[in-house]
Amino acid sequence: MTDASAYTPPKIWTWNKANGGRFANINRPIAGPTHEQELPRGQHPLQLYSLGTPNGVKVTVMLEELLALGHVGAEYDAWLIRIQEGQQFSSGFVNVNPNSKIPALMDYSGATPIRVFESGAILLYLAEKFAAFVPTDPAKRAECLSWLFWQMGSAPYLGGGFGHFYAYAPVKIEYAIDRFAMEVKRELDVLNRRLAESRYIAGDDYTIADMAIWPWYGGMAKGTMYEAGEFLQVHEYTHVIRWADEIAQRPAVKRGRMVNRVIGPPETQLHERHDARDFDTRTQDKLKPS
Repeated sequence: MTDASAYTPPKIWTWNKANGGRFANINRPIAGPTHEQELPRGQHPLQLYSLGTPNGVKVTVMLEELLALGHVGAEYDAWLIRIQEGQQFSSGFVNVNPNSKIPALMDYSGATPIRVFESGAILLYLAEKFAAFVPTDPAKRAECLSWLFWQMGSAPYLGGGFGHFYAYAPVKIEYAIDRFAMEVKRELDVLNRRLAESRYIAGDDYTIADMAIWPWYGGMAKGTMYEAGEFLQVHEYTHVIRWADEIAQRPAVKRGRMVNRVIGPPETQLHERHDARDFDTRTQDKLKPS
């Protein structure tokens, strides 16, 4: 192992903005709003404030899947929150999510508005609201929720851990990259073993567990996340790749992946979504099963 810089932690940590790397302009050790700004509100009861990151994609896929099932109450407005510009620190956003992370959801369908934050909580809230994509059988429900919360606990090793040190950190630290690469490969192996015996994550049925895990680990298995496919030898996880490919072909997944997306070819981006017609004809051609 190469020798890292000789760093000894001080007795008291102090915030050094210069050491923040790519995200120095938005990372800070305190919570709360940085500026006053209300959030926009559209015509639908469900108002989503998000960005097309893996956590954001979970929710837009869920909403599009609900609409595909005929749940008209799942119509939604998806507002773009540009986190690199610090829009998640507006007073309006902090009122919806005090943790200042996307996605955040407001449900105005009832007498009292309901806020829901944390992507896993939003998936479970919508699944229970519309009685879809979560099993009712106690054993199957427990399996689904176990995998849902597995994702919530595991993804930080993939995103803030491996992804940060491999792709974004201002200095490449061998120990950190090795540590998190090992953990990501272990997690992929967990999924690969599960999917060797099951079509979907929680069993025979497609559920919110798949919607939660696919944007993160599906992207990693296909080598599109952090351009680390060769580094992690993701081709070895054949069952994860089979599952990732199958889910990627779902029309609702194709739509959901486009919403609030700001990277990639222009035809793959739909910055805001306020009506199903926002997916234009050129885009619709891309949603047909191949």
